[in-house]
Amino acid sequence: MCAEARMRGIFCFLSWFLIMWGACWGKFVVEKNSLKVSSPEALKGVYECAIGNFGIPQYGGTMVGFVAYRKTNRKACKSFQEFDVSFKSKPGGFPTFILVDRGDCYFTTKAWNAQSVGAAAILVADDKVEPLITMDTPEEDNGRGDYLQNISIPSALISKTFGDSLKKALKDGEMVSVNFDWRESLPHPDDRVEFWTNGNNECGPKCDSQIDFVRSYKGAAQVLEKKGYAQFTPHYITWYCPEVFLLSKQCKSQCINHGRYCAPDPEQDFSKGYDGRDVVIQNIRQICLFKVANESGKPWLWWDYATDFSIRCPMKEKKYTKECAEDVMNALGVDLKKVNDCIGDPEADEENAILKAEQDAQIGKKSRGDVTILPTHVINNRQYRGKLDKSAVLKAICAGFQETTEPAVCLNEDIQTNECLENNGGCWKDKDTFRGRVCECPIVKGVHFVGDGYTHCKASGSGRCAINNGGCWKGTQGGKTFSACLEYEANGCKCPVGFKGDGITTCEDVDECKEKIACQCRDCKCKNTWGSYECGCRGDLLYMEEHDTCISKKASSEISWNFLWAILFGLEAAGVAGYAVYKYRIRKYMDSEIRAMMAQYMSLESHIEAPTTHTRLADIV
Repeated sequence: MCAEARMRGIFCFLSWFLIMWGACWGKFVVEKNSLKVSSPEALKGVYECAIGNFGIPQYGGTMVGFVAYRKTNRKACKSFQEFDVSFKSKPGGFPTFILVDRGDCYFTTKAWNAQSVGAAAILVADDKVEPLITMDTPEEDNGRGDYLQNISIPSALISKTFGDSLKKALKDGEMVSVNFDWRESLPHPDDRVEFWTNGNNECGPKCDSQIDFVRSYKGAAQVLEKKGYAQFTPHYITWYCPEVFLLSKQCKSQCINHGRYCAPDPEQDFSKGYDGRDVVIQNIRQICLFKVANESGKPWLWWDYATDFSIRCPMKEKKYTKECAEDVMNALGVDLKKVNDCIGDPEADEENAILKAEQDAQIGKKSRGDVTILPTHVINNRQYRGKLDKSAVLKAICAGFQETTEPAVCLNEDIQTNECLENNGGCWKDKDTFRGRVCECPIVKGVHFVGDGYTHCKASGSGRCAINNGGCWKGTQGGKTFSACLEYEANGCKCPVGFKGDGITTCEDVDECKEKIACQCRDCKCKNTWGSYECGCRGDLLYMEEHDTCISKKASSEISWNFLWAILFGLEAAGVAGYAVYKYRIRKYMDSEIRAMMAQYMSLESHIEAPTTHTRLADIV
């Protein structure tokens, strides 16, 4: 336990050292914009403020509004709704910029609470006298990471001195009017765009945000690059392991090339999952893919690869492997040999030219500071600050063009692109069933296809057998056709009766005669057919299928005549019996009628003596 604790302590020190090394390697430049105060008279002037790395800065534009400062909830760490406060502008009124104090909670929490009650922007006043810093998103979401991507208002950090001046003016009852100005936040010298990222796809909300951005922004980036409006270059940050720790287990698991290029453990747990070296290898693989694609005149393929790899090869599903990466590259038509030659040997005790160039590029030059925040866009040698969002980044790129020189794509709200013209976009394809670069399985003639959309799609549900026979076996021979597709089942294949196999690729005829499944009586004669069999008898015998037996045709004839005579005799006996019953019922009916008539006459002549009565009755009868 002591040894383990000591090693963890050593690596904590290593991690701290790497971070400090990264921060001190060059210089960190805070990206700024202007804040102009137009009233009160005493505060008129232009002030610097640091653009926050969240929300949506209005690159290329301006925003005018009034400043508000609340004595309650001054740090905006609680919802303003608890204090029954609203900053929503009235129709025709100016927007409200809320001023809050730094401290006690994340910058993003302050921005979200301000946005939730209608603030148009947020100004955070520093709590000490110091150079301005860049407000960033938290590394951990603490269960609330879902709100980060919903922050849309711009944010800025102002100095403590400026903040105190604004508070004093508001306390004195002054109306403070300010103008946010982002028009010169980006210079206009050229069309270079860098995207600093990381191959890690299991680092919490930041990685999720990065992956979502790449997927949504890919189409716009490819249009800008294909038409020559911008030159995108992906970059990757790596660190090195200090020489004193080169032989440690941690350095060996997190680095390649003997500690020269390292990345933090993805799960921050050295005992499970993937290691930092896996991330570094994926980083260099993506750099080399871009290099090979760029040499072939198709640098935009990097966006396809980055998107598809994140979908098809996630760490969560244990697919973050070389094999999965190569499957994606094959689907996009990238030369694997060139990529692997570019990667080199991760075990070699020597510098890797590709990764060494990436480390050099991290260092700030001229007006651009060091790249220390991931992910980061560098537009015209200035680091983009704000929400990593397709429309926000595109607006920032378009703001980098001189007026009247921006491409038409910057003037359109929607960017249409057809990414499926080559290699079917790396997606699964079968006849006319492809449905787009999203790589989703299609619906064809009312039949749903299911699968990952990249390597396979299979018909499912009602009617699936009408399309490619539902992916099941089907055979025709001698004018007979058999299918293993189960028409009324959602999925599955099963060989029909008379066949055996997996039902997908093969169904072989069952030889019922050889396997003694049918036609097994002593005099039976069996003949196998494709998908069935024929059973007969030797000589002049007759086969009875229901009893699987053979009988003589003569005996069969005698049995038939005896059966016929039995039926005739039975019918005759039934007729005689019916006639007897009929006669009996008629006689019984007549007797009852005669008795009734006699009863009537006997009541009229009841005074006559018995003999006379008998004589008259006799006469009457």
